[in-house]
Amino acid sequence: MSGQLSGRVTEDPSALVRELVLDPQFRYETRTLLPSYVAIEKAIVAEYLRMDLIDAEQARTLGGLLDDVTPERIEEARQQNLSDIALALERTVTEGLSAPVPVWHVDRSRNDLQACAQVMYAKQRLRETAGQLHALADAARRLAERSVDVLMPGYTHFQSAQVISAGFYFAALDERLLRRSRRLLLTYDAIDACPLGAGALSGQELAWDRERIARLLGFERPEPLALTAVASREWALEATAELGLLGATLSRFCTDLLMWAGSEHGFLDLPDALSGISASMPQKKNFPLLERIRGKTAHLAAFHVDALLGQRNTPYTNLVEVSKEAGAHVAQAFDTGRDVLRLFTAVLEGLRLREDKLLAACEKEFFGGFTLANQLTLRHGIPWRTAQVIAGGYVLAAVRAGHTPEEHAPDVLREIAAGHGHTVDAVDAEALLQDAFDVRRALRRMSSAGSAHPDRVGEVLAAQQQDAKVLADAWAVRADAVRTARATTNRALGLVTSTE
Repeated sequence: MSGQLSGRVTEDPSALVRELVLDPQFRYETRTLLPSYVAIEKAIVAEYLRMDLIDAEQARTLGGLLDDVTPERIEEARQQNLSDIALALERTVTEGLSAPVPVWHVDRSRNDLQACAQVMYAKQRLRETAGQLHALADAARRLAERSVDVLMPGYTHFQSAQVISAGFYFAALDERLLRRSRRLLLTYDAIDACPLGAGALSGQELAWDRERIARLLGFERPEPLALTAVASREWALEATAELGLLGATLSRFCTDLLMWAGSEHGFLDLPDALSGISASMPQKKNFPLLERIRGKTAHLAAFHVDALLGQRNTPYTNLVEVSKEAGAHVAQAFDTGRDVLRLFTAVLEGLRLREDKLLAACEKEFFGGFTLANQLTLRHGIPWRTAQVIAGGYVLAAVRAGHTPEEHAPDVLREIAAGHGHTVDAVDAEALLQDAFDVRRALRRMSSAGSAHPDRVGEVLAAQQQDAKVLADAWAVRADAVRTARATTNRALGLVTSTE
């Protein structure tokens, strides 16, 4: 077949090359890129028609044959076409013609064809990822809205630090997910440039209307320079980088959930359907799904590094090494990102907060030390650093005496204050301790924007809801552009009426 396809190389690929290189690539591209290749070929036919190289009947026939292409039919043509999807597609259509169309594929190269199909696939997967991302963000927001008054410990440096709410915590997850959506949208818009029309390297000889081709394929614009169109695969690096960043963020939140679900904390529970067992310890209820999610996030970073290393130290031109080997795991990266998002969404939708455990964890800690120091300064004029030392000294004395935060020792506070040259009377000392160590007041003491105060959290969640709508609308506009482009191409080929 090589002689029939080129004339320069007369022998077919060896069985080894087919088995280890060509056939796996062919099946991968059939699975991931075939719809994009078909759309590209239809846009090319529309351009042949515009340039009067074919007539309307030929355009309609070619378009119809392209619409009839299936993975099974392409597979039948694999052996006769060097296991190359573009050549197999060309042959499948050619064999369906009742009369030859001599210009079919004139002035064409596989280089920009493949580059274009890959970017179209990336755009599709980015749109899908954004949808899954928003589903997870919605789940986080709903959980946050239900728990703005649910007290829990907040941690710094692996130590309980201040009282927060579960709603405050999950609002942070929602915010990070919406940020990732904005970043994905920027990535999408950055790669929304059509490579088709670049030819092999330096452009094409016919007067192709690249602006029109871009519109027919749902792109915002053509890639300006032919060399960049066929040489660059930065979209793969940018997309996998965003997936890696998403994985890093979700891994951190997943780590918290793993710790809080453990028996030492018992802050949350998952339905049995999302839980696991121990084969030898019947008393245990494990949460291996959280481990799976966190483990999968590591793959996302690895896929990015794989794509990055596959491109470095290569010449800046069209290369199999860059276009195929360096992108070998891009689809898997998107698949893994999809799985992580769907699994995490299921976790948040099924998660049950154990409010009694959370409250008990708050009540046993001396979280009010910060408030006590503030009030010593604000009410009694004690310099801030000295107030910190007094408050810390009181907590230390209470812990050593075996007191709980609710067991106030005003005389101890007065004595420590006096040791630093400050007088606090008995009534004030009791009032200070009563206020500072009442965990139920902790959230409402906070007044700054973005704080854990339930009202402030509610404001943030309302803004996030609006932000999510704006982002969802933006993604919908881009999806509509692709759908409109397909309909426009079909009309240009006479495959549908103008009213459809």
